[in-house]
Amino acid sequence: MTALILALVAGAVIGLALGGLGGGGSVLAVPALIYLLGFTTAEATTASLVIVTLTSVTGLTGHARDGNVAWRTGLLFAAAGIVPAMLAGAVAGHLPQALLTIAFSLVAALAALRMLRPARPAPDSGARIDPGKAGAVGAGLGAVTGFLGVGGGFLAVPALVGVLRLPMRRAVGTSLLVITVNSLAALGARAGTGIHLDWAVVAPFTAAAMLGAWDGKRLAGRLRGGTLQRVFAWALLAVAVFMLADVFV
Repeated sequence: MTALILALVAGAVIGLALGGLGGGGSVLAVPALIYLLGFTTAEATTASLVIVTLTSVTGLTGHARDGNVAWRTGLLFAAAGIVPAMLAGAVAGHLPQALLTIAFSLVAALAALRMLRPARPAPDSGARIDPGKAGAVGAGLGAVTGFLGVGGGFLAVPALVGVLRLPMRRAVGTSLLVITVNSLAALGARAGTGIHLDWAVVAPFTAAAMLGAWDGKRLAGRLRGGTLQRVFAWALLAVAVFMLADVFV
């Protein structure tokens, strides 16, 4: 019963982040699964991909209904990350737990620091997109998704704004499309690695996250400025520090 309650609470929080910020929730899903629910790092990163895929689809539906998804741009961006996501996903299942934890902690800290930086002015939407740069960023995002089991929305949103010149609102919606494609590719690569999941925990966790994604989109519209993003960033930074301390202390 305790595990079920923890799964529901953690799932709701992660859904709020994904729905409200267009990403970032999966960065908390992994430590929640490890420290609250007793998953190994490999199990947690794999379960996170399941949770993030289904939750992202839920959030994507709401943004698509509002016309905030650039489908062609998002699919082209995501396509560059499919192969890296699959390759990294296949490799991750065979790496030491401590190495995965350290890598995950560093990426989480990077995500938190990026969220705390002041927002930059939106770029000129008429500027020319560099296909090579867009492909490189998309591939890098896919590799992060596959290796660490995170959707990469905290990287996708600024990349979609800065590289593909999307307005912020459309970048948030489009990032959920990119996350969905990359997560599916990474999940497919891990299918044959022999990692077993506790579906009695993963299923309610995912359901709570999916419901939270709907509320996250509404919550983001009610809070002033980047309040939700700043609160999430500080929580994420604290988690990253804790995970690093757990490895080295």
